[in-house]
Amino acid sequence: MDIINKALEFEQRKMRSLSTSDRVKISREAKALILDLNQIYKQKKDQNIMDIMKRLTAIKQKVEKRLKGAPLTA
Repeated sequence: MDIINKALEFEQRKMRSLSTSDRVKISREAKALILDLNQIYKQKKDQNIMDIMKRLTAIKQKVEKRLKGAPLTA
């Protein structure tokens, strides 16, 4: 259950005015948390764990979208 607490704590963090390296760290941490939660979910099939994973995925996607930036037009 320690992983679930880490995930909930990660969710509550402020995500404002982040540097590129901070965004990379957040993305990697989110991915690791999601994979760990997935291992627990496979065993317990708890819907709450799935909901946490979905919220973390949304945060991760938002950060990665900002990392990739706007596409360059020719």
